[in-house]
Amino acid sequence: MIDLYYWTTPNGHKVTIFLEEADLPYTIKPINIATGEQFAPEFLKISPNNRIPAIVDRAPADGGEPISVFESGAILQYLAQKTGKFLPPDLRAQVEVMQWLFWQMGGLGPMLGQNHHFSQYAPEKIPYAIERYVKETSRLYGVLDERLANREFIAGNYSIADMAAYPWIVPYELQKQNLDDFPHVKRWFETIKARPAVQRAYAKAEDLNTQPTVSEESKRILFGQGRRSASE
Repeated sequence: MIDLYYWTTPNGHKVTIFLEEADLPYTIKPINIATGEQFAPEFLKISPNNRIPAIVDRAPADGGEPISVFESGAILQYLAQKTGKFLPPDLRAQVEVMQWLFWQMGGLGPMLGQNHHFSQYAPEKIPYAIERYVKETSRLYGVLDERLANREFIAGNYSIADMAAYPWIVPYELQKQNLDDFPHVKRWFETIKARPAVQRAYAKAEDLNTQPTVSEESKRILFGQGRRSASE
């Protein structure tokens, strides 16, 4: 029913978590971003920003032609609306979920991504950039910790907001963070990590990607992109 164009990144994990949690049938279409498969013309028709994940729903709720969706947050929202799961119907509860989903998309993901880039992948170690993004990571962890101080999950009940945020916390050690400094995040993190669907989602990643994603050649592809293609 669902074709998932996927690679083993935090944004990719969000969607496999949802699909496993909702028990939706899906087929993984691997897009190896380290070798430039995200620039293939057929993939760009589905994901014009040349990023994973993307989906094609071959049985949309309206019974019409297949629907393609790119951007992980949009995919989570689409799937939640399709299934009626992990996004509450109540207006106020739905607002809570959506604002934290957008918090992840606009803040947590991009800032932690810059943390990863400057601390691990940049050819030149720039102390200012590393400090800037490590501190911003700590700030965002603090925001999340305060949010979780009096609720089990980000929006009360387990939702797409949790599925969006969790994969970005998984590499906390690489982000130079100590979960003991954020006890509410740590409790939430361990709760989600123990969910069978989350474990199944990460097992699929281990089966798919057995090689390091980043090499000198893949850095050229991943971080040296011009207007459109990896060859430019």
